[in-house]
Amino acid sequence: MSANEQHILSYKKAFIVLVLLLILTGLTVVMAEVDLGYLNVVVALALATSKSLLVIMYFMHLQYERPYLKGVVFMTFLLLAIFIGFTFFDVSFRGGS
Repeated sequence: MSANEQHILSYKKAFIVLVLLLILTGLTVVMAEVDLGYLNVVVALALATSKSLLVIMYFMHLQYERPYLKGVVFMTFLLLAIFIGFTFFDVSFRGGS
């Protein structure tokens, strides 16, 4: 990709992404009222990850980047998920009270 290359998102694709983001936001609000126990956090993180991936891919133009940069972003998300997962395991299996 050259420095002068521009990627213009079509109105149709932008509208589809907007609708998906609104649906996922609505699901987030609905799921906040539903008690799933331990899975509440997992569902909330999955919805937040989905929304962030849509924004990164379409509005931050990651879909037009080289596979190397996509791999770096994927590894970053993977490491973040691993760290969050270890934190949840730590909090879940602590003794006490």
